[in-house]
Amino acid sequence: MALRLSNLFLRTLRDNPADAEVASHQLLMRAGFIRRAAPGIYTWLPMGLKVLAKVEAIVRDEMNAIGGQEVSFPSLLPREPYEQTGRWDEYGEGLFRLKDRKDADYLLAPTHEEMFTLLVKDLYNSYKDLPVYLYQIQNKYRDEARPRAGLLRGREFVMKDSYSFTVDDEGLEEAYQKHRAAYLKIFARLGLEVVPVAATAGAMGGSTSEEFLHPTPIGEDTFVRSNGGYAANVEAVTTVVPEEISYDDAPPFQVRHTPDTPTIATLVAAANELAPREDREWTAADTLKNVVLTIVHPSGQREVVVVGVPGDRAVDLKRVQANIGALMEIGGEVAVEQATDEDLRSHPLLVKGYVGPGLGLDHQVLGTEAATGLTFFVDPRVVSGTTWITGANVSGQHVFGLVAGRDFGWDGTIEAVEVRAGDEAPDGSGPLETARGIELGHIFQLGRKYAESLHLRVLDANGKQATVTMGSYGIGVTRAVAAIAERYHDEKGLVWPRNVAPADVHVMVTGKGEELIAGAEKLVADLEARGVEVLFDDRPKVSAGVKFGDAELIGVPTVVVVGRGYAEGVVEVKDRASGERENIAVDEAADYVVSAVRG
Repeated sequence: MALRLSNLFLRTLRDNPADAEVASHQLLMRAGFIRRAAPGIYTWLPMGLKVLAKVEAIVRDEMNAIGGQEVSFPSLLPREPYEQTGRWDEYGEGLFRLKDRKDADYLLAPTHEEMFTLLVKDLYNSYKDLPVYLYQIQNKYRDEARPRAGLLRGREFVMKDSYSFTVDDEGLEEAYQKHRAAYLKIFARLGLEVVPVAATAGAMGGSTSEEFLHPTPIGEDTFVRSNGGYAANVEAVTTVVPEEISYDDAPPFQVRHTPDTPTIATLVAAANELAPREDREWTAADTLKNVVLTIVHPSGQREVVVVGVPGDRAVDLKRVQANIGALMEIGGEVAVEQATDEDLRSHPLLVKGYVGPGLGLDHQVLGTEAATGLTFFVDPRVVSGTTWITGANVSGQHVFGLVAGRDFGWDGTIEAVEVRAGDEAPDGSGPLETARGIELGHIFQLGRKYAESLHLRVLDANGKQATVTMGSYGIGVTRAVAAIAERYHDEKGLVWPRNVAPADVHVMVTGKGEELIAGAEKLVADLEARGVEVLFDDRPKVSAGVKFGDAELIGVPTVVVVGRGYAEGVVEVKDRASGERENIAVDEAADYVVSAVRG
């Protein structure tokens, strides 16, 4: 049955909402597809649900094609399974927690690994039952600190999450590759370019992990790729590590008085004045910048660490956050911040602007006891034998010629600095270029993490207990809707690809008279009888200008205008994407539209 604008629950907006920053957010709100209920929480209106359902149908189609079976879990879940895997605490402030009237703890599900695992444990007990691929399309909840960009980063969202359960790693690899191929088909059908990139597993755990990023300037994720085929989220990029250098003939370090040099720029200027080189000038790359950071554990505990990086590189807090949890053996998601003045005051050996290496080590550096209890990490470029200008842990003093491995050591190596265009790809495939993208999907080889925590075992072919191997595969369904809107729009409004549009054709009457209305009604009935979805603008007291504006804003791919030309026996058919118009004889209009709709 046609959607009639005369009674459709729809109000379009002429102006952008004040809090809408990106085009998809602005246009989905203005076109009447969604409405804001609270920060990061949206109500889906009839037109929006049409699009959402079509995106979900494409996801279901491809998941079913690889043997996936759909289930549906509740969003309100008990605490116990998440406590058993450690994620009740590991999720930290990102988890919505609540209590029932009996004071029992519950959560709003951010993801469902535990529930899928327990379901398979409850029903299956033999290797003959496996492999099995289960999926659902369901609401998820995360307490985003700063929800933004409409559907792109919200507190409630729809996600397709699927899980593979196999007997061994070979089965996991097969499941992983099937899901990967299915994802590429899904995004191709949605009309979205994606780049599969290597990614970190984060709190999910597991080994291999890939994200599917849709390149766009408004994306929150930065990724890199080379002409040779390497692609990775910047959080997962590994540095090409230089060779170690012999320091047998290296001269001893010197401590120099360098007042008023708390920044790298002032330090480089002082170095060129106090100790000029014969071969070239000192640059920021010759300095070791020791950045003081605070790690916020999932429990809320604050821990100060120091990271030594080349002075010409800025620290990327997202890269630190992605890598430091595993390095420090912290379970769950951590937050990383620049250390505050209060953090610094709690560690008096940290001299702001003159912090040196060696903190956390068991030997003396520069005659100062360095064992402060602080952890000291370095960038992979800091290898044994490299020589640096760096802070002396004394106000107004720096050390020249401090040799890594000889004069100072470190507690570990961390990928912490920004990745630049022109850096070498770690696989040797050439220089990297950087881009931004929206994460639309993420797949993981989980391995046995959750199966071990929840004791999911089956009898193998030898009659022995074997821990099941799992994979996890997610697609942001509501985020995909936003990405399509972001990709397919112009200055007038949305331009939906046909296979996800809220209707196949938008028919409008732009004139008065019973003959016009009757002709439009007949065309609508003919199209519906042939399986065409129609949005019919039959509003009697709305001007043609408003109707045209709404058609362009809503973005149905084919628009049919029953107007002035009807008296001459023609209607106007317009392609929303190209803007091309054509007058078609009234008695041929239904055939023409059906042909356009079905390609």
